[in-house]
Amino acid sequence: MTMPPKGNKGKGQGKPHGKKKQRPEVDILSPAAMLNLYYIAHNVADCLYLRGFTWPGAPKGKKGKSKT
Repeated sequence: MTMPPKGNKGKGQGKPHGKKKQRPEVDILSPAAMLNLYYIAHNVADCLYLRGFTWPGAPKGKKGKSKT
């Protein structure tokens, strides 16, 4: 009794490896970005945190509301 050769049975074709879409660089100091930051940040530390500049020992936000 012979076994059929193993192949790629049941496996779908993956995505073709092509070029990734490049995101345009965003100027975080543009007037539109500053206006947005004015409304969402409370202080300088909050501003830097929202823009991705964190520091070691930064307070972490709560995961969710606790039910009492």
